[in-house]
Amino acid sequence: MSDATAPVLEVENLAIALPGGGDRLRAVDGVSFAVAPGEIVCVVGESGSGKSVTAFSVMGLLAKVLKPVAGSIRLLGEDILTASPQRLRALRGDRMAMIFQEPMTALNPVLTVGDQIEEVLRIHTDLGPKERRAKVLAMLEAMHLPDPERMHASYPHQLSGGQRQRVMIAAALILDPALLIADEPTTALDVTTQAQILKLIREMQERRGTGVLFITHDFGVVAEIADRVVVMQRGRIVEQGPAAQVLGNPEHPYTKMLIAAVPTMTPARRPPVTGALALETAGLAKTYRSGGLFKKAREVHAAADVAIRIHRGETVGIVGESGSGKSTVARCIARLIAPSAGQIMVGDRDIARLPERRLRPLRRTIQVVFQDPFRSLNPRRTVGNSIIEGPVNFGATPEAATARARELMGLVGLDPSALARYPHQFSGGQRQRIALARALAMEPEILIADEAVSALDVSVQRQVLALLDDVQRRFDLAILFITHDLRVAAQICDRLIVMQRGRIVEQGPTAEVFARPDAAYTRALIEAAPGREFGRGAGQVQEAASA
Repeated sequence: MSDATAPVLEVENLAIALPGGGDRLRAVDGVSFAVAPGEIVCVVGESGSGKSVTAFSVMGLLAKVLKPVAGSIRLLGEDILTASPQRLRALRGDRMAMIFQEPMTALNPVLTVGDQIEEVLRIHTDLGPKERRAKVLAMLEAMHLPDPERMHASYPHQLSGGQRQRVMIAAALILDPALLIADEPTTALDVTTQAQILKLIREMQERRGTGVLFITHDFGVVAEIADRVVVMQRGRIVEQGPAAQVLGNPEHPYTKMLIAAVPTMTPARRPPVTGALALETAGLAKTYRSGGLFKKAREVHAAADVAIRIHRGETVGIVGESGSGKSTVARCIARLIAPSAGQIMVGDRDIARLPERRLRPLRRTIQVVFQDPFRSLNPRRTVGNSIIEGPVNFGATPEAATARARELMGLVGLDPSALARYPHQFSGGQRQRIALARALAMEPEILIADEAVSALDVSVQRQVLALLDDVQRRFDLAILFITHDLRVAAQICDRLIVMQRGRIVEQGPTAEVFARPDAAYTRALIEAAPGREFGRGAGQVQEAASA
């Protein structure tokens, strides 16, 4: 019988070597920490800090080029690093399980979610088909998923992001593992779904006494759920301790810097922007229709009666849950999709119904920076070629476009010599800077940032937000900022638009919307923000960090 007070997980002096030619010899070096039964330990740090490498080493899922060279990882006393591949397969799901950041890539698209959860039971138990099905349905119900029978028969693409994440949690917990590893499981989720997932993990962890290793860069999440915090930088632990101590009284300069970078939920009061009107929509709508000869016609109103005004030099944010219509509106304005009704006035021209051949000259006026620059940049082209492609297509000479690209690389804080490199040779934050440089190369009047900082570390996020603020002043840009992160919206937006089910339910100056929200939906969004009180003392931490 195992000791109920013994750690579920003990990592001691772990070192993992990197291939030659990197910026350091080891991905992880001298890492030691433990996770007790019923405890949530959050590991935080910037990209490249080693937090995900540590998590994957616990699961025995390291890439072949990464080699453990020292230390031990003990799961319920058993050393993972010396276990055979067969033993590791037995431990996964039985004693430890993992929730990945992106469930759409982790789930099999050609199997129903019920079959995928049942597969875990087929491999690890002797239960018959009826017993397996009953256990899976009970777990789906415990995940607060609507209509478990329908969910069991659904494919991943038929579920929302939050529902897919719940399915991943169900698969991870179906065998009551002693250790649950969650690798950025809420990063791409809106605040209400995020709050539900965090509550669910806490409920299941308390009910089952599961130890949880939670990897995240979101300090709001850390403040909400962590019992203890481990801070990593460049492969080493620089600070660890109880959450209240690390978050409230950090000791290491790096921890102080990270906490100081967390945006607060208190927006600054900004004077009204009085620049020329850059964009105005009226009655903007987008309806999707499905069905045919043998299916009943169905209409989905993704956006309806949307009215937006943005002035030069102004940042207008759109917030709302997944499915609220915010990205649909952005794509209609950029004319990446055609609206079903309404006007989109850019200057004195209505572009809502212009055919593609007449839209082309206006393409440079509106530019978009997407959430994932790795997917929007061509992996087979140098970043220099990606930046100059648009201007050259619009008549600039390659020499002039390249000179401009070098200027813009400097403007976004990157070395102009990096123009000859490829997207995979940059970090996520650097790629987002390159995507911004590419958009600015077109000399736009309107910039649409669609979840442009949601996947970035807090320190990199702050740098990109400061950069957006700077380029807006330099170029007098009108910015439409789409986000699900209320902290970010509070810091960068002059005015805020709240959307629900395709319609605007509230809008106004950002400080007023946060201080006195009129709509019940807006109040629910603000209440759902994890750790919403955290970050209010960030200025004091910053002073301490710079002292």
